[in-house]
Amino acid sequence: MTELSALKPLTDTTLRGRTVDQLRRLIVTGELPAGTRLTETELAAALGISRGPLREAIREVVDIGLLVSKPYKGLFVREITRKDLEEIYSLRTMLEKFAFQEAWAKRTPAALQDLSERNTRLIKTIEAATDALGPIEDELHLHSWCYELSGHQLLLQSWNRLKPNLQFYFAMHQQAHARKGPKRRSHDLYIKLAGGDDLDAMLGHLEDHMRQGLETTISFIAPAKG
Repeated sequence: MTELSALKPLTDTTLRGRTVDQLRRLIVTGELPAGTRLTETELAAALGISRGPLREAIREVVDIGLLVSKPYKGLFVREITRKDLEEIYSLRTMLEKFAFQEAWAKRTPAALQDLSERNTRLIKTIEAATDALGPIEDELHLHSWCYELSGHQLLLQSWNRLKPNLQFYFAMHQQAHARKGPKRRSHDLYIKLAGGDDLDAMLGHLEDHMRQGLETTISFIAPAKG
């Protein structure tokens, strides 16, 4: 007889968490395109869950900024504008430069090994090419390194609040390049400079790296008119 004593019943909280993950994945990967109108009835039927945990999940996805609830109009997948992209770019650039300034003196061999391992994991996920969200999550995990190492809790909290917007941004960036993730060696220079002796070079690279991504993504959502 199969041993079932270790299994735990699914609660509304479990269903809510799984629903949040599924909605987030569908939105971030573009399977639910920006601007799509959603209804609780359709979502409940498609996901096979009751309206209670669905409402909780929707509220959480609205809170993290991937869904927008418009009074008298309904629920929509968030659309992202040029202004949104420019704000994400400017805030992220400022935060990450500050994170490196705070973390620079805290880099130990173990910390740098951790960064290298995060990059290796990202490369393996890119090569596997099985999941559009996987490379985005691993790229965010790599960039989280300097915030975690900084020891600055308010800075880390700011980064964590920005992450949902960055997931959306990274997904659009990869769509602009018609690929599922960053290039296999796209962070080689980042890793090299992060372990080097020139903080100014690292900060300059952050500016260039992020500006190029911004320009590519802007051109994707608002192509230049001929």
